[in-house]
Amino acid sequence: MSFRLANQGGRAVLLSGGGVYDLERHTEGAFSPDSMAAIARHSELHAVVGRLDAVEPDGTIDESLFAPPVPTPQKIYGIALNYSAHAAEANSDVPEHPSVFGVFPSALTGPTGDIVVWGDTTDWEAELVVVMGTGGRDIAPSDAWSHVAGVTCGQDVSERAVQRRGNPAQFSMGKSFDTHAPIGPAIVSVDSLPDPDDLELSCHVNGERRQHARTSEMIFDVPTLVAYLSSITTMVPGDLIFTGTPSGVGAASRTFLQPGDTVTTTIEAVGTMTNRCVARPS
Repeated sequence: MSFRLANQGGRAVLLSGGGVYDLERHTEGAFSPDSMAAIARHSELHAVVGRLDAVEPDGTIDESLFAPPVPTPQKIYGIALNYSAHAAEANSDVPEHPSVFGVFPSALTGPTGDIVVWGDTTDWEAELVVVMGTGGRDIAPSDAWSHVAGVTCGQDVSERAVQRRGNPAQFSMGKSFDTHAPIGPAIVSVDSLPDPDDLELSCHVNGERRQHARTSEMIFDVPTLVAYLSSITTMVPGDLIFTGTPSGVGAASRTFLQPGDTVTTTIEAVGTMTNRCVARPS
C-alpha cells in the first residue's frame, strides 16, 4: 500500500484516512521516532500502512503541527532553469546539462512555517521535491524511481539581489536564507502518484495564481536528474532534489513578496502548503 510520511513534533508519523499514526508506537518499537531512519527504510512502510485500518489513530491530521518531513538531509540539490518557459522569462538559454546549486539545510521549514522576508527582492518558486530513499552512485535512469522514497511540495524561495550578487552569481547564498525552503506536508510514496513524471503544479500568492505547469514540462526529468547527480556524488537516504520551477516567478514582473503575503503551493496527488510571509526580526 502507498504511504504518506510526515513529521509531527519531531516524530515520524504515517497519515491514513484522516488520522495520524505514530510510527514507533504502531510498530511496537520496530521503527524509531526518527524520520530520517524511516526514510531509509521506506520500502518497509508499505506493509505498516496495510495494518493501520485495524487500529485507532493517535489523532486527526492537523498540518499546522507538521515540521519538515525530511528534517536533516545530508544534501539539498537545487536545479535551475529546468522549464523552458522559465528560462525564457529569465532571459537565459535552455541549459544543455542540469544546472545545479546547493541549498543549506538550515533553510528548511515546514508546510505551514513562516517565510521571513529578509530583503526587498524575495521571490517565490514552487517546485516538486524528490526525496531519495535508497542511496547509491551511478544510478541508471531506468532504476531512478526505485531509489526514490517519495515526493513532496517545495518552495525554493529566493532573495534575488543576493542570488545575483557578483560574478559568478551566488545561487546557493541567495536561496539559503533561514525559512526559505518550505517542504511538506508529507512524503508521498511514488506508487500513490497517477504518473510520477506528469503532475500538475501551481503557486498562488494572496489567492492569485502566479505559476501553473505540469512536471512533464521539465527539461530534465527526475530519472535524468537522479542519474546525473549520482554520477558525481554518492546519494544517501533523505537527500532532496528541488527539481526546478516553472514560469511565473516574481522577478519576471518585478513583483516580490512582502510581509503579510501568503504563498500557497499545490501539487497534484501530493498536497498543499500554505506559508505566511513575515518581516525579518528587528
